[in-house]
Amino acid sequence: MKIQLLAIILIGFSLFSTAQKKNHLPTRIEPAVQDRLKASESVKLQGFVGERLNASYLNRIIAQNVDRLVAPFNNRTETSCWQSEFWGKWFTSAVLAYRYKPELLLKKKLDDAVNGLIATQTPDGYIGNYADDKHLAAWDIWGRKYCMLGLLAYYDLTNDPKVLQAACKEADFLMKEIGERNLQIVKLGNHRGMAASSVLEPICLLYSRTGDKRYLAFAEEIVRQWETTDGPQLISKADTYVSKRFPKPKINWYGWEQGQKAYEMMSCYEGLLELYRITAKNEYKVAIEKTWDNILDTEINITGSGSSMEAWFEGKKYQTLPIAHYQETCVTATWIKFSQQLLRLTGETKYADAIEQTFYNALLASMNHDGSDWAKYTPLAGQRLEGSEQCGMGLNCCTASGPRGLFTFPITTVMSAKEGLQVNFFAAGNYTLTTPGKQQVEVIQDTDYPVSGKISIKLQLKKPEKMLVMVRIPRWSATSTLFVNGEPVSGVESGKYAGIDRSWKSGDAIELNLDMRGRVLTFGEFPKNKVIVRGPVILSRDARLSDLPIESVIRPMADKEGFIDLQPINDKKAGIWMEFKAQFMPESYLEKGADPVWIPLCDYASAGNAPDSHPFFNIWLPQLLDPKELH
Repeated sequence: MKIQLLAIILIGFSLFSTAQKKNHLPTRIEPAVQDRLKASESVKLQGFVGERLNASYLNRIIAQNVDRLVAPFNNRTETSCWQSEFWGKWFTSAVLAYRYKPELLLKKKLDDAVNGLIATQTPDGYIGNYADDKHLAAWDIWGRKYCMLGLLAYYDLTNDPKVLQAACKEADFLMKEIGERNLQIVKLGNHRGMAASSVLEPICLLYSRTGDKRYLAFAEEIVRQWETTDGPQLISKADTYVSKRFPKPKINWYGWEQGQKAYEMMSCYEGLLELYRITAKNEYKVAIEKTWDNILDTEINITGSGSSMEAWFEGKKYQTLPIAHYQETCVTATWIKFSQQLLRLTGETKYADAIEQTFYNALLASMNHDGSDWAKYTPLAGQRLEGSEQCGMGLNCCTASGPRGLFTFPITTVMSAKEGLQVNFFAAGNYTLTTPGKQQVEVIQDTDYPVSGKISIKLQLKKPEKMLVMVRIPRWSATSTLFVNGEPVSGVESGKYAGIDRSWKSGDAIELNLDMRGRVLTFGEFPKNKVIVRGPVILSRDARLSDLPIESVIRPMADKEGFIDLQPINDKKAGIWMEFKAQFMPESYLEKGADPVWIPLCDYASAGNAPDSHPFFNIWLPQLLDPKELH
C-alpha cells in the first residue's frame, strides 16, 4: 500500500500546478454527505456575548503583531518547537472574526498575513520553520497543517487562486517528502502520530476544493495507517475509553508514546469528519460519535471541559479534586469545535447542549477580563493565571486557540436547514439567513440570557413562507414554556428541539421562557461536594465577595427537589457578570447549629477573573462527613 501511495504522489505531483498554468479552475467536489445545518450568513450580537466578542476582536485579534507570526518561517533552523502553529491558529480565528465583523483594518491584517506567509514558501513548496535535516520531525507536520488551514480559510473567504495554489504546493511537498522517504506518518512527530496525522483535515479540504484525487488517496492512507500496530487506532478503539486506549508513557509524557493526548486526538476526529463528508463511510461516523459520547461521559466536567497534563484521564470522576494542569484551553476550544462539527452534521440537541455548557463556563472563564489573553489552564478551584510564553513567540498555544472556540458561536447560534431554521443558542442580536424558499430572513433575538430565561425571537421576511422553525429546549430546564404570537406551543420537552411548522410572516414572534431556578447538585460520595448551577452557568465563591473564607464548610439550603433561592445582587463588584446571594447553613462544630447566613456567589467565568488581581475561587462546596451515611 505504501508503494501504491508513493506512485500516486509522484505520478500526479504536478497535475494541479499544470492545470493552473492552463487556466483550468479547480473542481469543487460536492460532499457525499450534506450537513443538516448551515451557518448564518451574517450576525451582529449585542449584550454580554457581544461584549466578549468585541473585546477579543479588538484586544487579541487586531492587536496581534502579524510580522512576529511570520518571522519563524524565514528562519528555518527549528528542531523541536511549534512556532509554526501560531500563524494558522491566529489566522483561522481572525477569519472567523472577520466573517463576524468585516472591517477594513482586519482585512488588511489578513492580507498582510497571507502575503507574508506565502513569500516564505520555498521553490519546492515548503512553508515551515524546521531545518532541512529535521523536516517531518516533532511538530513540523502539525505546523504545516495549521498553515494549510489558514490558507484554505482565506481562499474560502476570497477565492484567490494563488492562495489555494500555495496550500496545494505545501501539501504536495509534504506528500513527496513522506513518499520518497517511504515513511509512515503515524511514526512521525508526537502522540502516536496524532499530531502529524491530524493534517488529515486540510488534506480533505484540499480534495473538496480541487478535486485532486491524490489528496483523497493520501487522506485514506492516513486513516489506514491509524489502524496499524503503530497507529493511534482511532477507529478500532472507538469503543475503548479515550483515557485507556494505550499504556501510560513510561519515559516522556509528551512524546510519541502518549496516546491519550486530548487536543491532538480530537483534531484527528475533526479530520475524520471531513473524510466522512467526502466518502459517506459509516464506520467513520460511528467511530466519531462513539468517541464524542465517551469524552462527554468520562472526561467533560461540570464546566464543560477536561484533561490533565493535556491528556484524557477519566477525569469526570475526579473533578472535585485538585488536579494538575487542569482543563487546557486548547482542549476547551477544540471540544467546542468538535461538537460544533457534529452539530452541523446532525442537528442533534446533545451537541448544542454540550457547546452551551462549555461556552458559558470553561471557555469564557479562560478569557481574561479585557479579552487580550487566555489562561493556559482553568481549574475549578484556586486561581486563574496567565499562561507562560512559548517558543519565544510572545504568546502560547492557548492564547492562540481561545478565539477559535469563541468565534464559532455567532454563526452557529441560529442556523438554516433544508426544512427551515434552527435556533441552537440564545444571544441578543440579528441573524441573517436564507429560507428553504430562497428568500432572506432576519432573525432578531431580544434577551439578556442567561441572566434571565426569557427569550424573544422575531422573524422579518419579505413574504410569508411555510417552514419549520426548531427551538432548542435545554436539557437542564425543568419547566419551559413556548409561545408563537401569544399562543402556547404544546409538546415542549427538555433536551429536545421544539418544532414549529407553520406559515411564517414578517413580525411573527416566538417567546421562550426557561427555568432559571438555582439547582444544587451533589458530586462524589466521600467526601461529598455540592455545586450550585443556574441555567447553563456554574456559580462560584470568590474571595472578593465575602469576608467568610472560601474554604469554610457551608451547606446550601435547598428544598426537597434540590432548588435553592438565588437573589440577584445589583451592586456587583468590578469585573463580575452575574452575582447572587443564597442562604447557607455554616458548620459551627458546636452541638447547637448556627443560624443561616447569606453568602454571595458569582458566575464561574467571572470567578477569580479580576482586572488587577488573581483572587482565589471555588465552585465546590465541600460537605462534612456524616457517619450516619456510611455503609
